[in-house]
Amino acid sequence: MPIIVNLDVMMAKRKMSLNELSEKVELTLSNLSILKTGKAKAIRFSTLEAICKALNCQPADILEYREEGKDDI
Repeated sequence: MPIIVNLDVMMAKRKMSLNELSEKVELTLSNLSILKTGKAKAIRFSTLEAICKALNCQPADILEYREEGKDDI
């Protein structure tokens, strides 16, 4: 999928565990884990807003678009 989820990167930068983020955004560990591993098919704007607020970041810090078949430079 060309949408890459960098939630783990932002969590590491903010030194926040999955448990801590789960409590702050009131989302289950299971749902956060699905999002973190890139297995989610969708995300609600309200969830994205809560994650950005908790991590003090922008949506683009978490979600990235890469064209399929393009190599990293």
